[in-house]
Amino acid sequence: MHEFRNGTPARTLPVVWRKSRRSNPNGNCVEVATLPSGEVAVRNSRFPDDPALVYTRAEIAAFVLGAKDGEFDDLIV
Repeated sequence: MHEFRNGTPARTLPVVWRKSRRSNPNGNCVEVATLPSGEVAVRNSRFPDDPALVYTRAEIAAFVLGAKDGEFDDLIV
């Protein structure tokens, strides 16, 4: 199985990117994709060819659950 690392050019990953329905049409959104290894890749939609960040399922779960619990509400303007 291929190992994907942080910094891999997003355009080279064998994935289908998706973004939130709450994203706006100005391209200000984060896109995510599940890698064949089960990890999750993240990229900036404004720079789709730039490097992706790669997270384990446990790391993504910690972030998503924290967001659901309101831990990052202070970041919303």
